[in-house]
Amino acid sequence: MSVESQPEDRETARREIAADGPAVPKRVGSVDAYRGLVMLLMMAEVLEFRHLAGTFKDNPVWGFLALQQTHVEWRGCSLHDLIQPSFSFLVGVALPFSLASRIRRGQSKGAAIAHAAWRALILTWLGIFLRSVGNRQANYTFEDTLTQIGLGYFPLFLIGLCKPWVRWVALLVILVGYWGAFALYPLPGPDFDYNVAGVPADWAHHATGFAAHWNKNTNAAWAFDRWFLNLFPRSKPFTHNGGGYATLSFIPTLGTMLLGLIAGGWLKGEKRPWSKAGVMFVVGLVSLGLGYAADRYGICPSVKRIWTPSWVLFSGGWCFVLLSAFYVVIDVIGLRGWSYPLRVIGRNSIAAYMMAHLIGDFTRQSFRTHLGPDVFAIFGEAYEPLVAGGTVLAVYWLILFWMDRRKIYLRV
Repeated sequence: MSVESQPEDRETARREIAADGPAVPKRVGSVDAYRGLVMLLMMAEVLEFRHLAGTFKDNPVWGFLALQQTHVEWRGCSLHDLIQPSFSFLVGVALPFSLASRIRRGQSKGAAIAHAAWRALILTWLGIFLRSVGNRQANYTFEDTLTQIGLGYFPLFLIGLCKPWVRWVALLVILVGYWGAFALYPLPGPDFDYNVAGVPADWAHHATGFAAHWNKNTNAAWAFDRWFLNLFPRSKPFTHNGGGYATLSFIPTLGTMLLGLIAGGWLKGEKRPWSKAGVMFVVGLVSLGLGYAADRYGICPSVKRIWTPSWVLFSGGWCFVLLSAFYVVIDVIGLRGWSYPLRVIGRNSIAAYMMAHLIGDFTRQSFRTHLGPDVFAIFGEAYEPLVAGGTVLAVYWLILFWMDRRKIYLRV
């Protein structure tokens, strides 16, 4: 099952029973569509816009598309940077519906908790597995999206069983506590060897002053990983992550999932649809503003790679706004037809994630083997990566379409 608890059959997909409320008349299509867009953006990496931007340096369109398909160096945000927070947010959104479905089927609370623990373990392992593909030994690293979700999923599930106010308290504790851990960690001294951290001392993205507590590979999460990751078998001792990513980011990622849990509770509630959309939109704008202000005024930089509290608020704000927009168009106004390709992807998100990481190169090579080495050069060498990527992307969708038509879903 994908992380959002894919329904067991079409009938369940159309009709879920709330734990303390009336039947929900149909599956919330906006959630599937939003998730499908997120996975499409991830799978679309195969289009390699950066190659076109490098070939046509004076073309602003290719330059813009390449920028949105690339993670920012440190502070800031691109469209690509919103993929992981959106995926994490939607895990939380789906949880209230999953809990209601389990109660409807008569599953005990103990069995549901045990299943949540098992799911968390499998998601964590899947992320490690994907990061180990092509290596000579298991690569015990915990920054993969699935691993980060897996590490936070069990506490998310337990919080989901509590009263709604507990979600807000847990979110506040996570944001303030994680901020405090970084703020209290000492800054590197004048004799610090930045080679150990894998980042130049004069790196352009180093912050100064109080914000320096969140600099790349000189922060509290980096210090934790220098101890924790060396507890596992490694080909050489761990000193730093090249991208600055950290295991402990699963804690603020849990904060992002809690925002989704809050949104999911509103969606499942009995308020009128326009009220639900309005609340999510307003909360999204407030969250965006708080995250931006925290970064702008030096309280906490907004850094996706270490998932700072300000990033939780900023990216979470975008998630609320986007979900609100999808909800209005698809579930309130009822314009659903256009979203079908996205919903096909969103209903099988784990399968989409696994395909994007495992079969892209195989698919390209298969086409070249059977149709000739120049099969993707029909529009010239400059566009070959784009044509190849578009073909792979079409294969991804057709596989997911075939699975969806036969009600085959990758379940955890």
